[in-house]
Order: sequence, then C-alpha cells, then structure tokens
Amino acid sequence: MTMRSVDVIIVGASLSAAAAAKRLVDAGLETVVLERKALPRHKICSGILSPRGHRFLIENFGPLPREALHDPTWCRGVTFHFPSMVSMSMDFFGGTTPHLHRKFSDYWAIQRSGAEVHDETSFTGLADDGDHVVVSARKDGEGIRYRARQVIGADGPSSLVTRAIYPDYPKQIPWFFVGQKFHNIIECPLDQEYFHFWFHPDLGHYTWSHARDGQQIVGVGFKRGDNFDARHRNVVSYLEEKHGVKLDPHTTHEGCAENFGPSLVNRYVFGKGNVLITGQAAGFLNMIGEGMSCALHSGAICGEAIVEARLRNRPVQEMYRRMIASEVRRTTDQWNPLKIAFDRPHEADFPAALMRLSWRERRLVLRDLWRFVLLYKEFKWGREILRASMSRLFGDAYPMRRWI
Repeated sequence: MTMRSVDVIIVGASLSAAAAAKRLVDAGLETVVLERKALPRHKICSGILSPRGHRFLIENFGPLPREALHDPTWCRGVTFHFPSMVSMSMDFFGGTTPHLHRKFSDYWAIQRSGAEVHDETSFTGLADDGDHVVVSARKDGEGIRYRARQVIGADGPSSLVTRAIYPDYPKQIPWFFVGQKFHNIIECPLDQEYFHFWFHPDLGHYTWSHARDGQQIVGVGFKRGDNFDARHRNVVSYLEEKHGVKLDPHTTHEGCAENFGPSLVNRYVFGKGNVLITGQAAGFLNMIGEGMSCALHSGAICGEAIVEARLRNRPVQEMYRRMIASEVRRTTDQWNPLKIAFDRPHEADFPAALMRLSWRERRLVLRDLWRFVLLYKEFKWGREILRASMSRLFGDAYPMRRWI
C-alpha cells in the first residue's frame, strides 16, 4: 500500500475544514481534505448564518454564489417565543444574513480554500507517532494511507477522529436528537423574514421554525431516546393552536444526533498530540443551534495554531488551546442567562427588545427563560448543565481544566 506524505490532513469537507484549510494553504502548507461522501454533499442544517459568520465568508472566500443560497436568500433576525405568549423579534446587527444551502455553500468554500480534496474517501483510523501521524482511509474498497505532520478532525458532532483518540468521549457528554420536517404551507402568520425559536419546556430542548424554498420547516431537538414523530406532532399542534400556523402533512424529513453538551457544560475537546479537533466536532454550537459561525472561526484558529506552532517551534496543542480560548468564551456566553438578558451574545439586541416590553412582559420572559434552563435537570447531565448555568451567573465559566 502506497503512502502519500503531506503537511496536514483534514477529515471532513465542512465549513470549519474550509476555514482551517484556507489558513494552511495561504501559509504554503500542502493540505489534503478527506470527505467520505461524493461532493457536493447534503448537510442537515437550518442554514441561517449569523452576521459574524457572514462577515467571515466574505472576508475569506468572497461573495456567495446564488446556488449557495436557499429561498428566501436572507434572514432579517430571530424571534424568540415564550410560553407566556410573549414574542420578541430582534434584527441582526449589521443587516440581513444569508440563508445558506449547505450542500453548495460548503463545497464552494472548500474549493475556494485551495486545498486538495479527496471525496468518497472514508477515514478509518490514525496513529500518532510523535513527529508525524499516519492516517488510514478507504476509497473504492481499497485501503489508502497518508503521512502528515498534523491531522485536523473537522467531521462534525459524531466525529470519527475524536473517537479514534478518545474512544469513550461520546459517553462523557450529553447527546440530543435534532430533526426537522418540511411542510407545504396552508397558512403561516410567522414572519418569514425571521428565524423563530421557542423557549418552551413542553415542546423540547430546542424548537424552531422558518421558511425555506416555499415550505415551512418545523424542527425539534430533544434528549436522545425520545420519539421524533411524537415530539414533532406536539410542536405542529402547538403552532396551530397558539400561532395560527396551518400546514399540510410533511413531505420530507431529516435528523441527526447533536452534541449540544460541550457548549452547555464547557466540556470541549481539542485533541491531543498532533491531532486537533475543531468546529462542532470540538463542541462548538451556539444556543439557537447556529454552529456555522463558530465552526468557521474555530477552524481558522485551528489552522493558524498549526502555522504558529511551526513558526515558533512550539507544541501545536499548546498554541491551539491558547488561541482557541476566545472562541470558547464567545460560544459559552451564548448559553449564559445573564448575557442573554443584559448583553448581546446572539448578535441581536435582546436587551433593547426586552425594554420595549411592559414590566409585566419582562417579568414573564425572565421567568420563562429560567424555567427553560431548568428543563435540563431531567437529563442525565442536567445537574452539571445547571451548575454551569449558575457559574455563568456568579463566577468563572471558562476553566481550561474542563477541556479535553
């Protein structure tokens, strides 16, 4: 079996992979991206990008092509809905943001990164020998091996790279199932210019809806093991009863396991030795389920850390963990109840929207927010999640000792 030698191997053709590859290629490092599916490939995602993520794409890859966008092509902001029937619409800072078609936006970004891409190539394992890593893969049923100075795992929440270096890691964090169904619309009073999110304990841990390509998406996230169809029916009934949303039966559906846990309890995983983990594989996910912006930024930091480690002749993990701390703080702030109420962690002005409400409505919103946080007590990791929430309220929420 022949072995290809390169500077860096990246597993997964994701947005975080594209960001990392861009930094590496720009620094003159030979970079190969392995992707198990044929490109362009489908990606389960709402596609609503944050303003910060939008700025990153423009600054690093240029204007988005039309094929990389769904219809409506943009989103104005986010609307939070509460059990008390108070709703708060907040425009994103800096104007509208794109509604990405992940199948084509990810492929476009990977192509623009300049990295060499090997699609239909499945990662099967690795061995870190100290000064290099040997990566095993398969293509067309045949084994392939690569030798690289560093390897980056950018292969999503169920990362095989993470499992290769930490086989027990999936057992150490909370897992959720997130699914969305697509409906033809009979009547929908929900403003199509906004992404809608419900802080409602009876609906699930993560409930959302927005327009896409002439249909309405209804999505729900819940602890793994619950019934998707039952959870979804409950949300559809609630939307019709409380918001006047009338939909035809769904035409298609999709879902996947999600690692909400790391950003909830600050248990990120960044790899070890010459293997680095980034994006959602590392645990980066914003509170309203938007992981694209932190994937892009953490991927870029990962690539920069490799470049800096080589320039300074320092261990790559030392550089990465030092440089990634700012992204950890930014992402973890998304789950901070005080930050949500009195700051602007979601790039939309929640405090201003809150002040537009009456005193009674403000009290109801803050009460509903706290009850939503308490929802996690029923989960296996509920106590740790609540402790993390309290530490964000009253103390330091970012101890590096919690990182893996």
